[in-house]
Amino acid sequence: MKTLAQLKIGQKALILDFNIDSIPLKLLEMGCLPGNHVELLQIAPLGDPLYINVNDSHVAIRKETAHAITVEVVNETL
Repeated sequence: MKTLAQLKIGQKALILDFNIDSIPLKLLEMGCLPGNHVELLQIAPLGDPLYINVNDSHVAIRKETAHAITVEVVNETL
């Protein structure tokens, strides 16, 4: 199993599960829920935060938060 923090730029994944205590409520309200797709768009120069697309919303999240989100990769980058 991979976490969101382990994705490479451009990879898309399906959210499988997450640690509810580690996820900010705002992120849940934006659709970061099991069954939704997420794409890693960018990683900051020092590796934190991560810039993702979830439900057509672009969101920056901390790497610590990304480690709490379990995903399944649905495509591989070229």
